[in-house]
This record gives sequence, C-alpha cells and structure tokens, in this order.
Amino acid sequence: MDGLGRRVLVAAFDGWNDAGEAASSAIAHLRDAGSYEPVFSVDPELYFDYQYTRPHVAVDADGRRVLRWPEATLLRPSRATRGTQLWLLTGVEPARAWQAFASEFIDVALREDITGFVAIGSMMSDVPHTRPISVFAGSENEALRGSLGLERSTYEGPVGILSVLSSAADAAGIPAASLWASVPHYVAGHTPSPKATLALLDRLEDLTSAPVPRGDLATEAAAWEASIDAAAADDEEMTEYIRQLERTRDTWDSPEASGDAIAQEFERYLRRGGEGPNKPGRDDPRR
Repeated sequence: MDGLGRRVLVAAFDGWNDAGEAASSAIAHLRDAGSYEPVFSVDPELYFDYQYTRPHVAVDADGRRVLRWPEATLLRPSRATRGTQLWLLTGVEPARAWQAFASEFIDVALREDITGFVAIGSMMSDVPHTRPISVFAGSENEALRGSLGLERSTYEGPVGILSVLSSAADAAGIPAASLWASVPHYVAGHTPSPKATLALLDRLEDLTSAPVPRGDLATEAAAWEASIDAAAADDEEMTEYIRQLERTRDTWDSPEASGDAIAQEFERYLRRGGEGPNKPGRDDPRR
C-alpha cells in the first residue's frame, strides 16, 4: 500500500518534544473533535520517575480528591468510517525503559492493524512569529519519502521518545514519518502556540488525507500573533530582532534565492548576533 495507508497512528508527548505545547495541543484538538476510546495504557510504575513527573491531586465530579498519575495512552476511533482514520498516542515522555515502552505500543499498533505512524513534535527555533510556521516533514523510509515527497534528516546525536517509537514502527513494518513545527524561541511567555498547532494539523491532513477539523484555531492563531506584536511594539530591541528574522526567512522563501544568496544572508544574520540562545535540540531534524 502506498503512503501511510488508512489506519494511521499519530503520536505526541508532553515535554521538550512539545515547544509551545504545539504537538500535545494538536493531539488534544483531534481527540476533542472526534470520538475516541482508550485501547491501552502503560503501567506508570514501569516507565515514569515521579520525582521528575509528579502525580497531581484533583477533585473529581463527586467532589472526591483523587490522584492523577502520569500516563501514556493509545486511543482508537470509536466509530469506523470510510477513508483514512487516525489513532492517537499521547502522554508524558517516559523516564526509563524506552525500548520496552516502544515495544508495548508497537505491539498494540500491530494488533490494531495500524498501517502508518506519524510522530509530531515542535521545537524552539530562530524564526519570526509573523511568517507561516515552518513544518519539517521527514522519514527514514525510502518508499515513504518517494510517495509523499518527504525529506531525510541528517541529524546525528541524542534523540527523544518520538525517534525511538518511529524506529520501532519501521522495524515492525509500519512506515513512519515525522512532523516538526518550528516555534519562535522568543515567545516562551505566549504559550500555548495555536499558530504552530494549526500548522501541524494542516500538514498532517496533507500527509494522511484524513479530514482534520480546525475549529477556532485560525482565530486563536491570529490573536496569538497579535499579542506578540503588541508585546514587541514596546521593545525596540525585540522589534529589530524580529525584523532580522523576517529578512532571513524571506530570503530562504524567495523563489529566486540561490544557495549562495542564502548562505550570504545567513552569514550576515550571524554577524549581527542573530544566532539567538537556542541550539538545535536532540530531536531537531535540522541537524
């Protein structure tokens, strides 16, 4: 079967895979817009460090105080429909036993006859909030790259649970792809980032052909961008920094830009001190 098939598992995790809460918000949006039922959850005692990811206490509908433990859960659509359907895998990145963690979920995916796997994440990057959010779409699967026009990452180094799950899926015969949204690093105080969530969902629909409702995300994205505009308007240094990012982005996006022109602009950008505080992260596909 070409592409990802008709049963696609989409995975996102809280944590550093989730800059601006863009990826986890995308999964939450899909879950809220559809009808899902849990298939499998891991035993939290096996995979989570409670000093790092602590349980929360909350009051339930009956007024009782209950503990909520960190979890990772796979959900399936509760109704079968024609066309591509999306299964969801969401939760907290585990602290230990990653191979066993991945094996448990891939075993369940095989039982569910999953035909494709998409990992979605978001990373802090030196990009302007005023331009469309860039989404890197990649795969280690050669056939998938050919059929869907995906890229192959050149990154070498430490990785997160999304890479481990993608590798386990491919090894089990489930074609895997990844989507990474670039979130402006200077908007840490403006989370969540609905503009990045919207970009991930747009690209997910392109990749899977599954209908993805957007709800009010376009309106929320516009409000998010306007709030950053307002904050930057009172900060001359920030305004100039954003303009530098815009010039660099426009050069990269220009249809007439050559490799030399891009390199020259990037060198000028670095000489101006625009490198910013962020370094490519462990799962950063740009590396």
